[in-house]
Amino acid sequence: MITRIAARDDAPEVIPLLLEAIGSIAYLLTGASDEIEAAELLTTFYKQPGNRVSFDNVIVAEQEGRIAGMVVAYSGNDAGQLDEPFLAKLHGRPGKENSVIVREARDGEFYLDALAVDEQYRGQGIAKLLMAAAEQRAAQLGFERAALIVETYNERAYRLYLASGYEEDDMLRIGDSDYRRMVKRV
Repeated sequence: MITRIAARDDAPEVIPLLLEAIGSIAYLLTGASDEIEAAELLTTFYKQPGNRVSFDNVIVAEQEGRIAGMVVAYSGNDAGQLDEPFLAKLHGRPGKENSVIVREARDGEFYLDALAVDEQYRGQGIAKLLMAAAEQRAAQLGFERAALIVETYNERAYRLYLASGYEEDDMLRIGDSDYRRMVKRV
């Protein structure tokens, strides 16, 4: 099992994982009305630099040439700028002209935006491996803290993050869901 920065060509394996990880946030980011449209729009963004889900913000875990999992992670300092392409797309859609994107990441921290492991690879420690890779990248870039959010009902992920050293520090409401905001010193 290796971890590496994703490539554009990884989109067919990364996008389903991304959709699974972000759930309804995919519709808020893209303005899509169904999963197929959301996947198409996220694929377009993934293949372009300069946005939150760009391949250059994705770390993948790879086993035997297959993507086993992925984490989207970036500087909280850049969060507003990374959301601008999404806002431009949203504002060009009828009825979405006044859309806003809730800022999840804060300045001074490295933000783990989305984490997912392919179903056939679950239970093998891949989520922990991906978090460690993102935290290592955070430290290399000079960050002292990593942060993430988790839906309040997702107890399994919440327990994983607690066990990995993350502590709850706030609550966020995004769309119709409540999220626990968690931080960790790296």
